[in-house]
Amino acid sequence: MPARAILTLTMPVIICMLRGVNVGGHNKIKMDALKVLCSSLKLKDPQTYVQSGNVIFKTEEKDLAKLTKRIQDALERKFGFRPDVMLRTASELRNVIARNPFAKRNGIEPGRLLVTFLAADPGKEAREKALALKTDPEELHIIGREAYTYFPNGMARPKIPWTTIERTLKSSGTGRNWNSVTKMLEIAEKLEAD
Repeated sequence: MPARAILTLTMPVIICMLRGVNVGGHNKIKMDALKVLCSSLKLKDPQTYVQSGNVIFKTEEKDLAKLTKRIQDALERKFGFRPDVMLRTASELRNVIARNPFAKRNGIEPGRLLVTFLAADPGKEAREKALALKTDPEELHIIGREAYTYFPNGMARPKIPWTTIERTLKSSGTGRNWNSVTKMLEIAEKLEAD
C-alpha cells in the first residue's frame, strides 16, 4: 500500500480548548467528566491537560465546525452551560508553534507568552485595527486565527483588556500560555504515534 494511502487512513488528532471553564469558581467541569463526555461522543483516546478545559483526542470526524457544535451541544446538555470551543488539528498546532513571532528573541519567558486561539480568522481590516491599539508594554501579533501576546510584566494587570481586542477582532477566543501550547502538542504527537 503506498504511503499516501496509509496517511489517509489514520485518524486525525484534535486539540480542543474550552473557553472560560473552571475560572474563578465558575463553569466548573472536572477533567474526568470531560474525558467521559468525549468518549460518549465517540472521540478516541481523550486526554485532558490541566484544569482549564483542554482535551486532546482522535476522531474520524473531518468537519471541525460540525464537531465543534456537537461538543458544545453535549457540554450544554451535561453541564448546563455552553462554552466556546476552539479546535485545532495537531498539524495546525505545529504551525502555531512554528509561526511564533517571539521564537528567535532572547529572554522571552514562556509563562508570559499567551496564544489566543480565535474562533475565526478576523480578516485583514480587523487585524489592522487590533494591532493599532496601544498595548505597550505588552506586544501583540495576530497571525491567522491566533493572537500572540507577550506580557513582560506578567498577565495580572494588562495594559489593555483582552475583551477590547476581542471586540475589535469580532471573534471570540481562548488563551493558553506557551508552556500549555507546547505540552498539548507533545500529547497530540504521542497520540499520533500510537
